[in-house]
Amino acid sequence: MSASDSLVSRSLAAVWHPCTQMQWHADQSLPLLAVSRAQGPWLYAPDGRRYLDGISSWWTNLFGHSHPHIVQALRDQLDTLDHVMLAGFTHEPVVALSEKLSALTGGRLGHAFYASDGASATEIALKMSLHYWRNSGRPEKNEFICFAGSYHGETVGALAVTDVPLFRDAYAPMVRGAHVLPSPASSAPLHALDALTVFLEAHHARIAALIIEPRVQCAGGFAMHDAGWLSAARALCDVYEVHLIADEIAVGCGRTGTFFASEQSLDANGEGWPDFICLSKGITGGTLPLSLVLSKPFVFDAFLDDTMARGFLHSHSYTGNPLACRAALATLELFEQLDVLERNKAWARTFSEALAPLAAHPAARDFRQAGMIWALDVDTPHADFSRRFHREALARELLLRPIGNTLYFMPPYVLDETQSALLAQGALAALDAALA
Repeated sequence: MSASDSLVSRSLAAVWHPCTQMQWHADQSLPLLAVSRAQGPWLYAPDGRRYLDGISSWWTNLFGHSHPHIVQALRDQLDTLDHVMLAGFTHEPVVALSEKLSALTGGRLGHAFYASDGASATEIALKMSLHYWRNSGRPEKNEFICFAGSYHGETVGALAVTDVPLFRDAYAPMVRGAHVLPSPASSAPLHALDALTVFLEAHHARIAALIIEPRVQCAGGFAMHDAGWLSAARALCDVYEVHLIADEIAVGCGRTGTFFASEQSLDANGEGWPDFICLSKGITGGTLPLSLVLSKPFVFDAFLDDTMARGFLHSHSYTGNPLACRAALATLELFEQLDVLERNKAWARTFSEALAPLAAHPAARDFRQAGMIWALDVDTPHADFSRRFHREALARELLLRPIGNTLYFMPPYVLDETQSALLAQGALAALDAALA
């Protein structure tokens, strides 16, 4: 038995893998890939085979695996301070990171609140909004709005604003429902805006917040909407006194072309920011778990009081972990040193051209792009298309995992010309093979 096969066998006997039907791993219809090391955009199996990480390891890895700048920062931090509780304590990495993130909003949002995963950031923002209204003497404002096809995480609070039946139906008895309105990423965005207007006019007295994934509903099939729609929604939230929560867990950190996707909806004076921004995934460059919520000053101020009950009583043991914060600081440093956002604009044009033959494939539908995210839908009779394509991609040294019939690309920001061609041409060949 090879080293790869041995590790897979041991994993199947000991590990319950996430978001996975384990039977598919057991019967090999969805291969379980053993990885022993990673460098740049490549993942390496114990047997020496390599795979180009075309989805940035679930959208987290921005600058390639084991980036020396981030690795060195972590080594330095590990020699100094590995962890200390953030309740009653503070440290340089968490303060510096909070300052830098606030500065990226022009100081409009700040007081970062930390957790470890994206779903927890969603929970924090929802709880902050609800508790804000309670502290403001309006406890009746305790309901939420999300959009058709939205995904905000899989913890119970996050599932309440997630409209993907596969994730939430089994847990419906645990979940408090939200109001699901037509998505701006539908074929009729103006209808979605009209629906939001009518709903808020009738029910705003009960609504705490509206939550949205700016520009792209990633797990909901990579449906995309125009940045102007969010600007209109911001204006409605202002009129009807409803918080706006921007879930930038997947679309932040440059994925849609600007560091925050919400930036694309600001007016000429830089106004129009959401009341809350949730970040995770790419914020540490794909090295360590970290999530956070930024909020506007009026939100933070509503929790200041002499009584503990008016404070925000939410905590995680590893909140603001120094190692994770230092990795995030190193990631932000790379954005500055490498002029990443400008480089990405040029690279995205080149990669879009490389994907032109795939977009023109007879089975391809609705090819679309937002910054460093590309997607298309595949017209196929195969109910197991996602698994078929994944296997064919692995055979061509590519890690690509369609969501249903939606094939998407979210690669690291570091691909060179040869790697870009491999990703585009290999995906086209894998599609032909998966449809055969």
